[in-house]
Amino acid sequence: MTTMPDEITGGVDTHLDVHVAAALNAIGGLLGVESFPADGPGYRRLLSWLESFGTVVLIGVEGTGSYGAGLTRHLHDKGVSVVEVDRPNRQERRRAGKSDPIDAVEAARAALSGRAKGQPKTRNGSVEAIRVLRIARCSARKERVRAINQLRSLVSTAPEELRAELRGLSISQLVHKTAGMRPSGRTDVLNANKLAMRCLARRVRDIDAEVAEIDAVLRPLVSETAPDLVSLYGVGPDTAGALVVAAGDNPERLGNEATFAHLCGVSPLDASSGKQLRHRLNRGGDRQANSALWRIVITRMASDPRTQRYVERRCKEGLTKAEAMRCLKRYVAREVFYYLVPLKAA
Repeated sequence: MTTMPDEITGGVDTHLDVHVAAALNAIGGLLGVESFPADGPGYRRLLSWLESFGTVVLIGVEGTGSYGAGLTRHLHDKGVSVVEVDRPNRQERRRAGKSDPIDAVEAARAALSGRAKGQPKTRNGSVEAIRVLRIARCSARKERVRAINQLRSLVSTAPEELRAELRGLSISQLVHKTAGMRPSGRTDVLNANKLAMRCLARRVRDIDAEVAEIDAVLRPLVSETAPDLVSLYGVGPDTAGALVVAAGDNPERLGNEATFAHLCGVSPLDASSGKQLRHRLNRGGDRQANSALWRIVITRMASDPRTQRYVERRCKEGLTKAEAMRCLKRYVAREVFYYLVPLKAA
């Protein structure tokens, strides 16, 4: 009588240097737990170890967007189905304890039972390139704001002769003037202020050059990746970049526009109880995508007649402007989704 090979479900608890894997058979029996290095050879050994028990049908991986990103890419390249596993709930951890083998087994059980069914991002296309460029750009912008705030703070506390010279200047004028200061070698308060201001102003200039370099690559890349999305009213390269990054290189994993709206945190959550039927604001989801939808709505409210008429009508019905904007964000998410889905063919 021919024996069919076991169908194996794996689970992986990911870390920076080591991944811990667990293998379950088709009925949930634990076959083994093993640790592997978090590198290319380690990924190959992990998959070979799982395949030694039978046919691998599914692997649940924790942190597919962080420590597990490399393993997830490797498994996708090998044609293995991967699902994203959430962190084990705290109640279970308090009851059973916490260790890497326990987390790996729980990841495998979540994948086998169907509790974990979200498809991870593939992170192997142009959207991943947009994501990493946006990270560098966002951090640079934050540092620029911090440097400007520090520069303006120094102006407000500087000696009077320096304050009188710099008071009332715009940010660009202030940066230009302080970047050209020439403090003497003395260490008095006046020259210390000049040196500090010059350093901050030149830091702002360097960051501006850095952002311009990134934008020269990022803007054409976003336009090439999602040309139809950028053509929408109120959608620019920055907002389009945030939305395509939220969807990933494989937006078909989202299934429908309601899933995308939930991902962006613009789908109301049911909060009904007893005779009370109501929904509450969704404060979860991808906050950068949520912010991008907000900017699109603000732009349309300022210059799009159709949006202005909608807001006016909803306010007459008793909604506040903030509530009307929440409705608009949901509608924009629905519109945007159908321009994101064609990315799967790119």
